[in-house]
Order: sequence, then structure tokens, then C-alpha cells
Amino acid sequence: MANGRRICVRCWLILAVVALVTLALTNVWNPWPGLLAWVNQSGTLSEPAPLWQQRVGALPRSVTIAGGAVVIDRGDAVEGRAIGNGGVAWEKTGISWNAVAGDGNEAVVLTGEMLTKGYQVLNPANGTVLRQSTDALGVWTYRNLLIDVRCFAAKDCVLSAWEPRGTAPLWSTDLPGIQVGLSADNPKSFGTKLLTTTKVNEDAAGPQPAPVLLGLPIDNKVYVVETGTGRVTRVADPGREERVTTAGGRVIRVLAQSADGTCYFTVSGHEAATGREVWKQTALNLRTAESAGCAQRDDPSGGRNVVLGVAPDRREVIADTYDGRLLWTGDPGDRVLAVDDRYVAVRSADNRLLRGYVLGESGVAWSRNADEDTQAAIARYAVVVIEKDPDRVVALAPSDGAVLAQLRSGADVLAVGPAGLVIGDGRDIGYVPYGSQLANGGNSDQTGGPQPPQSGCGGEKQPNCGVSGK
Repeated sequence: MANGRRICVRCWLILAVVALVTLALTNVWNPWPGLLAWVNQSGTLSEPAPLWQQRVGALPRSVTIAGGAVVIDRGDAVEGRAIGNGGVAWEKTGISWNAVAGDGNEAVVLTGEMLTKGYQVLNPANGTVLRQSTDALGVWTYRNLLIDVRCFAAKDCVLSAWEPRGTAPLWSTDLPGIQVGLSADNPKSFGTKLLTTTKVNEDAAGPQPAPVLLGLPIDNKVYVVETGTGRVTRVADPGREERVTTAGGRVIRVLAQSADGTCYFTVSGHEAATGREVWKQTALNLRTAESAGCAQRDDPSGGRNVVLGVAPDRREVIADTYDGRLLWTGDPGDRVLAVDDRYVAVRSADNRLLRGYVLGESGVAWSRNADEDTQAAIARYAVVVIEKDPDRVVALAPSDGAVLAQLRSGADVLAVGPAGLVIGDGRDIGYVPYGSQLANGGNSDQTGGPQPPQSGCGGEKQPNCGVSGK
């Protein structure tokens, strides 16, 4: 009898499925859309909840805030969503790459196809085409500039600069070839690299300002181009023990010599036009070499005008690349988690505090509790702090540590804008405006610090400043 009841249950299930299929095929009642919507529905990305939360068509490859739009790279398509409600304003399919340039209302979106020359410049608000190139091989995108390259032969290329919404080049200059990889947006160039974390998108802050000098790899040399004029000011030919890069309006040479089972470093800054040595720091390790063999394969970490290094006493330091001054020196065991041209976020040696400093200003600007799992990233408008156990996403004002947003969330931070964050988990993304706070508060031991002068200090052609420290 028990076996018979089991068979009848199977029969009823089969009959129910057949009935549902019949109803759907005859358009009497179709339960599948509702069922699929129920299966696909997601929980909220954070507490408090985002202003809006949407599920995109594919896992986002990158997300950028461009003026009043959120630009989403889906791999084979790019779309723009209204920052106010998350609604899709436009979509462009058949795209292999895209990048954002410009800032605010002057922002643009560049799109193109892999292994195909040319690109389009789109309005991020509505996706309309503002300008089109049919022959460019690659393009570098910045907050204030576009620089593209087109080649007529293997040793005959032209580099051109454009305003993001410009219709005519600002300048053009000849180059004897160029190395452009498979991706046509932001090909390899020399400079500094940002410190990154696993939970904050590397490009969360959007495009960076154009560097004063652009270092391009051509024929195993470094061609140094002034981005303001297009003039090729230096062709550097690095030796076997040397790495050449550009930062802060200087050509930076890092000499790494192997002896006594270790590497001995000398870092120097040079005028691009004359090659004259402006400053030198001996025994400053910029972590460009991986081992005692001293082969240098990495650019130094830092911002446009500063580099992060290790002093002979193993303390981390931040140096101004324009004149070689040490803008900040840490205590033994302190660890820099994030740095840009103005600010630095540091985890203390005992892993109990996260401190913020204004480069060139004395004293601690702000501090808050931390542990060994705390991550941080500086993304122009905010210092983003990622906390574990429990999961928290906190956005702080870089200058004084004021809390801009505090969320109970395990989501990634995809983009940081002037008024809020885009967070995401899988295909779900949401916009969180500043002012969003947990009802029960968060880190209660945050302490603010002095407000820095608006003019700032350090960086290329800036006035001398003091040295930050404890």
C-alpha cells in the first residue's frame, strides 16, 4: 500500500506539470515568468538599502560614474543608467571595449571593437555619438584629455591629443611605431600604479588627470611625450639594471644592483627636456624588483606625483617625484593600504588602527578602529574602508575622516562618485548616496583631525611642505 501511494504521488506530479504546460501553451495562464522572477529575485545589497538596486544582463566587467549616468561594461555591450533611479537610458551592443574620459558634464564614453581600428565617443547621458574615429589603433583616456594613436606603417605613427568632447586635435606628433596590445583602450604606458584591494574596483574613482609626461614603450626604449604640447622630450634607453618611468613631471630612473645577496637601489628624478638630475635618493626601495636577482618588472606604486617606497630602516615612506622630498614617513611596522597625490591611509603595526594623513601636513588627520582584515582604497571623493566580521562598507572624507556612508554589506564597491557609491554583488548593482548610515551606528572610536588647506601641497611644481609623521 505504501508503495502504491508513492506511485500515485508521482502520477499527480506528472499530471500537474502537464496541466501547467498545457495552460501556458494555450495562453490560458503562464506561471513561468512569475516563477523565474521569484527564483531570480535578490536580497538587498546593503543595510540601509540602496537608493535603487537593479540586476544587469551580464556580470559587469566595470562600472563608472560619468556625470549623471552610471556606465556599465557587460563584456559584449555597454549601457548607461540614470544615476537617480537606475533606469536604462541607452545600450550599445557588439562592443569589445569601452572607457570613460572627461569629468562631470564633460564626461564621455569611448567604445570600440577588438582587433578593429577606430572608436566612437558617446554622450553618457543618452548614448548619442559625439565623434567617431575610423583609424585609431589605441586611445588613452583621462579626466581632462584623450590621447589616441594611428599608424600608417610599422614605423610611422601619429599621436594626437583631444579634449574629451573636442572635434579637432589639440596637437599631433610623429612616433616611430607604438606597442598596442589586444585592448585598444589605455594601452601599456609607464607611470605609477595604484594600490588595489579585492573589494574595491581598481578604477572606482573614474579616469585620472592626464600626467604631465606620458612614457611610451617603443623598440625597448621609453619615449617621453609632454601631454600639454605633444613634444617628444626624451628617448630613454634603460640599462639592464635600470627601470625608467615617468611621474610628477619627471623621468624617474630606478637602479637596482645585486650584491651581497640583496638588491641595492638608487632612485633619481630627471628633467625630461635636458636629462639633468634634479634629485636622488639612495637605498630607497620602490618595490620594482621581485627578488635578490634585482630584475625590475613592475612600476612603483603611488599616485601621479608620489611614489611609495621602503627606507633602509624598513619603514614605509612616500616621496614627491618632482623634487624627491619625503612627504610622509611611517612608524616601524606601519602598512600603507592606499595613497594618492594628497592623502594616505595607513594600518598601524599592531593592526588595531587605520589612520589617515594629509601628505605634507604634520599629525594624524583621522583614525578609526581596524584589524588585520581591514582594507582601504582612496578613490578621489572618498576613502573606502572594507571591514570583515561583521561585513561593513564605510566611505570617509579623505581630509578629516568624516563618515559619508556606512553600510552593513558584503558587496564590492564598483564606483565612487561625488555624491555616492555604486556597490555590486554578481549581476546586482545599487547606488548608495552619501548620508546613508546604519541605524545602530558603526565604528564609535573614529576621531577627526585638522582640516588641510584647500591649496594642498606636494606634487609637481607645488610649494615646499613639511613632512608628515607621528
